[in-house]
Amino acid sequence: MPAIETVGLVKRFGSLAAVDGLSFEVEAGEIFGLLGPNGSGKTTTVRMLSCLMAPTEGQASVGGYNINRDPLKVRGTVGVLTENPSLYERLTAYENMEFFAKAYGVVDDSARTNRIREVLEFFELWDRRNERVGTYSKGMKQKLAIARAIVHNPEVLFLDEPTAGLDPKASKDIRDMMERLSRQERHTILLCTHNLEDAERLCRHVMIINKGRSIVSGTTDELRRKIAGPPKLEVSLVKVNEKIVRATEVSKRVKVVEVNDAATKLVIDVDDPDDSTPYRVKQIVEAGGLVKSVQLVEPSLEEAYLELVKETAY
Repeated sequence: MPAIETVGLVKRFGSLAAVDGLSFEVEAGEIFGLLGPNGSGKTTTVRMLSCLMAPTEGQASVGGYNINRDPLKVRGTVGVLTENPSLYERLTAYENMEFFAKAYGVVDDSARTNRIREVLEFFELWDRRNERVGTYSKGMKQKLAIARAIVHNPEVLFLDEPTAGLDPKASKDIRDMMERLSRQERHTILLCTHNLEDAERLCRHVMIINKGRSIVSGTTDELRRKIAGPPKLEVSLVKVNEKIVRATEVSKRVKVVEVNDAATKLVIDVDDPDDSTPYRVKQIVEAGGLVKSVQLVEPSLEEAYLELVKETAY
């Protein structure tokens, strides 16, 4: 059974459909990316799945519980990080964790103490547990906010823009933590983001939405290739001349050959780069080319994302 399953999920505010018929599945232990620009419906989707608001139409289950019939059970199954998490900055990290652990129903004193230590050590905050949160950096606050969201050991974790506004080091730390949460603690994570680096690094499956509707879903490789096609063969040489270009273009399997302005690089668009690469390199060498490097260049997820969002902007 999927950890998250939605069928025709809709949320309307008057005549505006903030979410319009979303259907997708997330497997247990997976990091699933829900991508889209601001206002695309990501946060509204998370609020419905975490039972903070009811859907107008459609069905969904989280951790095996229906969001319409069992909202209390769903809330006990999930942890939520909102885009602007609220922490009590006058309290210490430990006091924040204890307060929220009790609110989540972790009533046994020994179990609560052990879990708070476990989570703070996981996020490398234990040594600073007695410092007021107001003295923390933004990255440390974000770590603490995620720690708070998992203190009751939820099966499913909703993270809304977890690296927004962080510097590169703090962003990497948060991505590393998400990988560890999925791999070591087996949390299922729904990652809402418009940060393509996060999605490409962490997610195998993604769904891109805009104006509340799904544009496309699949693996990151499928999305890249759907928009930009297969990877291209990039060959760096000491110098590219007409003889080398003609030798490359003569093959029926070569569709396009591009030469950079410095005439030191060939970018070759072929039907099957994996099979074709040895033959193309052989042709270049036989034409007198001095090859410095060869690589297959994948289209980026960012290119695919921007192209898809642009197509559905109007």
